[in-house]
Amino acid sequence: MRTLVPARLDRLPWSRFHTRLVVALGVAWVLDGMEITIASAIGSVLQERQTLSLSAVQVGFTATVYLIGQVAGALVFGRLSDRFGRRKLFILTLGLYLAANGVTAFSPNLLFLLVFRFFAGAGIGGEYAAIHSAIDELIPSRYRGRVDLAVSGTYWLGAIIGTASTYILLNPHILPVDLGWRLGLLVGPVLGVLIWTLRRHLPESPRWLLMHGRQEEAEQAAKSVEDAVAESGNRLPPVDESQAIELRPHGAPSYGEILRVVFKEYPKRMILGLTMMISQSFLYNAIFFTYVLVLNTFYGVSPSDASKYMLVFAVGNLAGPFILGPLFDTIGRKPMISSTYIVSGALLALTGWLFKEGVLNATTQTMLWSVIFFIASAAASAGYLTVSELFPLEIRALAIALFFSVAQAFGALGPTVFGALIGDQSHPDPTRLFYGYLFAAALMIAAGVVAMLFAVNAERRSLEDIAPSLSMRDAKATVPAAG
Repeated sequence: MRTLVPARLDRLPWSRFHTRLVVALGVAWVLDGMEITIASAIGSVLQERQTLSLSAVQVGFTATVYLIGQVAGALVFGRLSDRFGRRKLFILTLGLYLAANGVTAFSPNLLFLLVFRFFAGAGIGGEYAAIHSAIDELIPSRYRGRVDLAVSGTYWLGAIIGTASTYILLNPHILPVDLGWRLGLLVGPVLGVLIWTLRRHLPESPRWLLMHGRQEEAEQAAKSVEDAVAESGNRLPPVDESQAIELRPHGAPSYGEILRVVFKEYPKRMILGLTMMISQSFLYNAIFFTYVLVLNTFYGVSPSDASKYMLVFAVGNLAGPFILGPLFDTIGRKPMISSTYIVSGALLALTGWLFKEGVLNATTQTMLWSVIFFIASAAASAGYLTVSELFPLEIRALAIALFFSVAQAFGALGPTVFGALIGDQSHPDPTRLFYGYLFAAALMIAAGVVAMLFAVNAERRSLEDIAPSLSMRDAKATVPAAG
């Protein structure tokens, strides 16, 4: 088949439709930000006798189980997203998250908590694969970088909401200790229910429909997007006929094909994606899940007061992708990716040393970390952008899931390791924790160096130009030879 659908989508101006798309799908990151913030904030509370009496290592392990759930969910639902479509999966995964997290709030013991934290993580992990695929395939190419970074950055909007809620919910003067943390776990499901109806009105990805031989549906879906843009008062630019592509629908590839494409055809992109995702995952999971424990152990900050410090930290993280994001579309992917990883890693190493030397307090450490993660947040968001745009459409969701899963499997060790480095609250040792910070910083700098070598200049280019789909390759392979 010959089609102009990708060109029609890429030439569109920004409209209310695109804003609705980003809001409806980007809520996955908001929910995850809330989950991790609340889980981090209630860590100290769960150690109290009135709650579940967990140890520091057990608190870290609950975070690890949540991350393992994300890995499982990403792999299972990523594959299903490539096979059955983006729309079906981002509705299903949101439902799984809502149900599992709602039940988690009623945990009577550690085992019950772990089981349902796993399934809540699986729902969020599945969201990532389906959502990044849908956004990249529906957003015009010239906006793709900044939009992907902004969507990933809304994780910190969730962190801010979670922090604000825990400031009230974990205040023992307002709510009983064993009630506040349970109510905190219900904040995410409430937000998820509110966004449910918005998702139901989103179209399936026209690009995905094409690759599965459903050309008429793809044309209709593309027209619905164009009509929505026109209804917003925007003029539709003419379509460049030279951008037409020819396809022979390939459908969902086998696992063997996926491995061949990722490891044999794109080895440099595979190395780039792995180093970026692993480094940012370890950095964030290790530090953010244990941040309240650090404030409590080394600076004597109570769980309720820690919310104020977390709020400042979250604001810095939220601002980074929104302010730096447009530069990934203008200055370009390679210089921005490499510089954000290297600079944030170097600053983390310096701040870790100041922490070890005992020259920081809770306020100065929070301010320094806000600066570091202003940059690191853009770097981490760029990791998701990179792995979602550098591989063929037929394997896009599973490719995102594979990189995400490997990164989270590595990063899932972070909370447990850092919980052990923090150790007993009666004998805190900043030197051990400094070595953990130093290791995380080295990973970030290494990823920045790899980006200098292997990053792709993908800014303002169509997805089909960056990585031709398997359906486009099949079409070329079936063209008869001349003569």
